[in-house]
Amino acid sequence: MSVNTRQRIRTDIRHLRRAITASQQTDYAFQLAEQCQPLPELTRAKHVALYLATDGELDTQPLIDELWQRGINTYLPVIHPFSKGQLLFLRYHANTLLVANQYRILEPELDQRMICPVRQLDIIFTPLVAFDEQGQRLGMGGGYYDRTLAPWQFSSKGPQAIGLAHNCQQVSTLPNESWDIPLSTIVTPKQVWRW
Repeated sequence: MSVNTRQRIRTDIRHLRRAITASQQTDYAFQLAEQCQPLPELTRAKHVALYLATDGELDTQPLIDELWQRGINTYLPVIHPFSKGQLLFLRYHANTLLVANQYRILEPELDQRMICPVRQLDIIFTPLVAFDEQGQRLGMGGGYYDRTLAPWQFSSKGPQAIGLAHNCQQVSTLPNESWDIPLSTIVTPKQVWRW
């Protein structure tokens, strides 16, 4: 399928996502945290990366609060200042200073002392625009998460990628490219998908 098809799906799903009301977003955020609580991956995790929601994405703050209560170290992605298209993950606390990146997404202010190497993360909760019934993930198109996850795709070591999405972000089939990294687990407010 063409790039135009991928872009059309992104446009359509982002429109659906943005149409979710503020009260629904709040409800879904708490439902997501409840769905994630019993995940076996999370019960053993010590270092977990998440993201801060933007553009109608599923709000992760209740999940972050739950992780903080459990004493799990949490990290947020930061666009690497020197390696184009790469992400760093920095420790995130309630008092972490956040700044807007080039996409107007909040991220921790760069501090080398707060960086966690990707190999030391147990879970990377990944944002996505759409997912299909086979676990394919369609992101925003920058490839940041695909590049971050690629070295660990067939490894038993390193982080487990778990997608987070609204239920309305599911489609039957996504066009995929060779660089797309499928996910074995995606969590929505209503259920946990496993492949």
